[in-house]
Amino acid sequence: MNARQLFLIGTLSAATALPAVAQDAVTLKIAHFLPSVAPAQQKVLQPWCEELGKASHGRIQCQFFPAMQLGGTPAQLADQVKNGVADVVWTAPGYSAGRFPAIEAFELPFTVQDATSSSRALWQYYQQHAQQEFSAYKVLAFHTDGGQAVHTSSKPVAALKDFAGLKLRTSTRLGAKTLQALGGAPVAMPPAQVTEAIAKGVVDGSLGSWELVLPTKLSEVTKFHLQPEAGAAYPTATVLMVLMNKRKYDSLPADLKALIDQTTGETMATRFGEVFDGEAAETRRRVAAEGGKITTLTAAEVATLRKATATVDAEWIKQSGERGLDGNKLLTAARALAGTNE
Repeated sequence: MNARQLFLIGTLSAATALPAVAQDAVTLKIAHFLPSVAPAQQKVLQPWCEELGKASHGRIQCQFFPAMQLGGTPAQLADQVKNGVADVVWTAPGYSAGRFPAIEAFELPFTVQDATSSSRALWQYYQQHAQQEFSAYKVLAFHTDGGQAVHTSSKPVAALKDFAGLKLRTSTRLGAKTLQALGGAPVAMPPAQVTEAIAKGVVDGSLGSWELVLPTKLSEVTKFHLQPEAGAAYPTATVLMVLMNKRKYDSLPADLKALIDQTTGETMATRFGEVFDGEAAETRRRVAAEGGKITTLTAAEVATLRKATATVDAEWIKQSGERGLDGNKLLTAARALAGTNE
C-alpha cells in the first residue's frame, strides 16, 4: 500500500468519524421568565452550562431564552419543558396554581428564613414528599427565593396594622392568601409588569425577594422595605425549580447523563441559595446607600404576624386533605427541615 492510498484511507476514516461526534453533541434550550441579567442566569445557570461544556469537552452547549422569548407566559413554562418546546426551564411551581400542591408547603407563611438553608431543606423535602407530582419531568433542582420582603412606594409598613388595604403584587396563590390574612389586597401580575404598575399607582408595592429588586428595577419605584430580623422567617416565599424535558434527558449518552446528575440536585439547590442570599445582602446595601428605608421586624412582631396568618395554614391543610394529601404532616415536615417550627 503506497503513501497516497494510506492518506486516502486516513481521510475517509476521519470523515466517517465526524457525523458520530456531531450526533453525540447536544444543545440545551434553556428558558425562564426574567431578563438575562438576572442572577439566576448570570450566576447559576450560565456557570452550570460552562461547567457542563468543559467537562463534556464541548459536547453539551446551552442556548438561553430569557424573558419568555419562546413565547407564552411564566405559567406555561412547566408545559413548555414537558412538551419539548424548551429542554430546561427555571420557573416557579406556584405560577401554575394548584398543579403541584405538595411542594407548596414551603410557600406557607413564616416557613422560609433564608435562601441557602431553605433550599437545601426544600430539596430534601422534595425527595421525601413530592417526587410523585413531578414524575413527568427530570427534576434538576428546587430552591427558594429566600423569603419575600415588603417593598412599597409611599406607604411605609412596620406593623400588622399597616397592611390594612395595602395593594401589593404577589407571585403565588399562598402569597396572596397570606397578604389577605394580614389585611392587604393582593394583585397578581408577571414580574416584568410590577415596576410600571407601581409607578402608575396601580399597586402600592410588591411582595418580593431581594434578589428581584435590582433586575426588575423595583428599587427605582419603592422607598420603603420591610423584612424580619436575621434568623426569623419571612411572611411568604416563592418556591423555584429547574426542570428538564424527560425525553431529552433519556436520549443522552450515559456519560452526559452522569454529568448532569453530578452538577444538579442538592449541588445546584445550594448554589442557587448561596447566590440568592448573596444578592439579598448586596441589594440591601445598595438600597440603603441610595436612601431607601429598610425596617426590620423583631421576633415578637413576626410572632404577631404569624398568629394572624394561622388561617392560611389551616385552609391549606384542609385543601390538601381533599387532594388526598396529609397537609399537617407535610407542613410539619417542611418547617422541621427549614428550622422554622414554633
